[in-house]
Amino acid sequence: MNLMANILLNVFIAFLVGSILFGLQRKIMARIQMRPGPPIIQHLLHTLKFFIKESTFPRTAAMPFYIAITAMLCFIWIAAVIVGPVTGGSLLLIFAIYAIHKIVEHNAGSSSGSPYGKLSCVRAVFSAAAELPLFAVLIIIYFATGTMNIDQIISYQSTHGPLLYSIPLAAVMFFVLILSKAPYSPFAITKGKDIISGYETEHFGVLRGYLMTSESIAWYMLLWVFLTVFIGGLSPLGYLVGMVVLSVLVAFINATTPILNPNHSVMAQVSLALIGIVGSFALLLY
Repeated sequence: MNLMANILLNVFIAFLVGSILFGLQRKIMARIQMRPGPPIIQHLLHTLKFFIKESTFPRTAAMPFYIAITAMLCFIWIAAVIVGPVTGGSLLLIFAIYAIHKIVEHNAGSSSGSPYGKLSCVRAVFSAAAELPLFAVLIIIYFATGTMNIDQIISYQSTHGPLLYSIPLAAVMFFVLILSKAPYSPFAITKGKDIISGYETEHFGVLRGYLMTSESIAWYMLLWVFLTVFIGGLSPLGYLVGMVVLSVLVAFINATTPILNPNHSVMAQVSLALIGIVGSFALLLY
């Protein structure tokens, strides 16, 4: 298979699996809360539906940046697929893409001129203060394996066993980062119910389709990185099972916990990060 075909296949798989996992989360959350819930394919159907709906543009939007930012959000996660599953590149690049995602998320909110979008973009910056300490997981992984290359991390685990066993607190830190990106998460302050849909409030039609596509690919990639880095290279079925298990766990947490206010969200994540950093280095040293 040539490189372009491999990229297209992996991007399609990421979008399809990520969309269905989002639908699975909503279904499980509904069942836990004693509601029937939507079909599992609902998120996928909504994404496709937006691509055939009429696009609208608020008068307050900063054109053409308002349009371009949605495509940028989608393209950066496609880049993550290329760096990760396609080429097995550097884990550092994956986290750099996540950092760019935070910048684009901020600009998506500010470009619309909506007060809800503006508040969301402020919260995106605020949430970054909590997520940056969680990036310390990179340092922990480097100290444990001596490399940032994804293929070499997989090779290390094939010899020494999954990192999930040797640095479990680092895995918890990364899981918290994943949890913060899930819909209805206790840490999802950028799209809290008090600000409608946050930075997505004013985006409709094709623009919302791009945003929902990027969310599905991002969810797939975060789960893929977690499984690859802390368990090792898996078969396609192994990845699918692992992603379903993680999504079910996230759905249970989201269904049984309230959305925290921004201050509590940041403090909770920073506290977990500090415990994880200190505990992980203690495990590595002793």
